Amino acid sequence: MYEIIWNDEPDGNVDHIFDHGLTPDDVEWVLENYDSKSKSHTSGRPCVFGYTEDGRYIIVVFDEIDEDTIYPVTAYDVAEP
Repeated sequence: MYEIIWNDEPDGNVDHIFDHGLTPDDVEWVLENYDSKSKSHTSGRPCVFGYTEDGRYIIVVFDEIDEDTIYPVTAYDVAEP
C-alpha cells in the first residue's frame, strides 16, 4: 500500500476533494480498491477509477512522489463505465 500525503492547509488537496463532496477516506478507499487505472486526459497524471464505500463512482487523480508515496491532487464523481 502507498503512503498518502494529505495537505489540510487552505487550498490543499483535502479542501479540493471536499469541494467535490468527497473525503480523504473516500479517496483512500478507492486508491486501495480501484477498478481501473489510467492517465488523466487533461493533466497526464496517473488516475484510478472506483466506487466509494457508499457507492459513488469516482476518479482519483494523483502525483506519484516515489514508488511508495502518492499525493492525491483531486477526486470527483464520474459517469460509470
